Amino acid sequence: MDASTMNLPDDRLGAPPAALRGRRALVLALNLISYVLLGVMMVRVLGGDGLSIPALCFLLLFLLGLPWTLLGFWNAVIGFVIARLVTDPARYTNPALARTALDAPITAMTAICLMIRHEDVTPCFARLGAMIDDIDASGAGDHFTFHVLSDSQLPDAIADEAAAFARLRDGRNRPDAIIYRRREANTGFKAGNMRAFATTARDTHDYMIVLDADSMMSADAMLRLVRVMQANDRLGILQSLVVGRPAASGFARIFQFGMRHAMRMQTVGTAWWQGPSGPFWGHNAIIRLRPFVDCCDLPVIPGRGPLRGDLLSHDQVEAVLMRIAGYEVRVIADEFGSSEENPPDILEFIKRDLRWCQGNMQYIHLMRLPGLQPMGRFQLINAIMMYVGAPLNFLMLMSGLAIAFTGTGRGFATGLAFALYLIVMAMIFAPRLLGVVDVLLRPGASRRYGGRGRLLTGVIIDLVFSLCLGSIMLVIQALFMLSLALGRRAGWQAQNRAARRIGLAAFARTLWPVMLYGAFAGLVLAAVAPGALPWAVPTIGPCLAVVPFAALSAQPGIGAWLARHHVCAIPEEVAS
Repeated sequence: MDASTMNLPDDRLGAPPAALRGRRALVLALNLISYVLLGVMMVRVLGGDGLSIPALCFLLLFLLGLPWTLLGFWNAVIGFVIARLVTDPARYTNPALARTALDAPITAMTAICLMIRHEDVTPCFARLGAMIDDIDASGAGDHFTFHVLSDSQLPDAIADEAAAFARLRDGRNRPDAIIYRRREANTGFKAGNMRAFATTARDTHDYMIVLDADSMMSADAMLRLVRVMQANDRLGILQSLVVGRPAASGFARIFQFGMRHAMRMQTVGTAWWQGPSGPFWGHNAIIRLRPFVDCCDLPVIPGRGPLRGDLLSHDQVEAVLMRIAGYEVRVIADEFGSSEENPPDILEFIKRDLRWCQGNMQYIHLMRLPGLQPMGRFQLINAIMMYVGAPLNFLMLMSGLAIAFTGTGRGFATGLAFALYLIVMAMIFAPRLLGVVDVLLRPGASRRYGGRGRLLTGVIIDLVFSLCLGSIMLVIQALFMLSLALGRRAGWQAQNRAARRIGLAAFARTLWPVMLYGAFAGLVLAAVAPGALPWAVPTIGPCLAVVPFAALSAQPGIGAWLARHHVCAIPEEVAS
């Protein structure tokens, strides 16, 4: 579809402006220079007595996985610099927001759509009811309709939804503006559900705001999305920055504390150089309906196998298709009334992560999408590499074991190796650490996280937690990537979102391969290279302790203790 078909000015399909090209050139230069320097350091570490075959494998795997560590680091550094130098980073990185009058009258019609499938309806509908009340209280209610779009197939879930919907409408001023629709078959998964609605709503609505079952948005946040869309007719998708809500389990509480700080810096940084080719995360975002229907019909990958058929990870592809059609995709890089829940334990986290992994790996088949732009191709490759990095790092660890087993590492420059290890670890943790530094440098900001002492205590807990979780997920993702090659699917299962007590046996049934890897690696090192064990502790230690780590972090009691002492706290919790 070309610009004339969409009645868009041709310059929407042209090259980015000079300033944006300059930003992208700077990001590329920073990454290339860092890549060369760290690559040279690794060659010097490994090549003291020449490169053995295991050392050469280790080097190649390191070089293959390094670019995505560097990109995350530089995104956060850029975001931190902008946050320190600019009063309003969100407006600075989003011209669409900057040119919008945030008190402009609402004139467009927007559908607020809650996407559900086999969910616990009580909290879902309670959140939707609160959003309806908030919108109605804003005085703009006549410009919104509310839709529960169900893909549930189980009879009990369907009955629960019907009863909850009846309660939701009961006694409201505009019950006809609250609509429930269920598909008989969930063709195309969530993306198919979205598209089925958008196709029928495009003639009566201008936009749709997409909500997941755990989403929550304030009226102010939704009205801002609508106003920005009204003021910018070339904007196709506008994504809000989503933060985690206060959580009961220790796992969710610690995870979202670290993500809160990392995401803020990285989102500002990426928005600065990605410009109109921004992210879409599939929820807590507003979509312009007509181009979405006309241009964002997802391809079905032909053939059989886990990477064929309907797309599981639809959001980034829809963003790419919107850009191909000439519309902008942007993110508002500030924390403003947009939230979600995070998985309460590692089992639910793994379930979600492996679905994302399978979905992202399907992008391998989309590199020849007609009209795919360089930035769109990069974003698809970046999404793939989020998970390819796991088997690369796993194989790198196995290469390290081979080096230890063959005794070919005696000539390594251990001092330089330790320095390189510290540099890479600092880069991995830099996004969350820079986010915390930004809070500490803002007068009074640390009080929103319980005060400086509690904030720094939370940082230490988060660093240990993230190191453990990262090591565990590296093994899980690597094994799942192998299983994909053997034909296994993750599927799209319902999520449990509530904190719960889980027995050790339940964790062991899922996590035993991680323990097995930790035991194997530890025994090999103890037998042939005991001096290397201290280096391996951050990797194999969490694998050996994965079951108690999983059980303790899932305990509601741990979360309650952290909440009671305002450790790993977030502003919404402290304010309440």
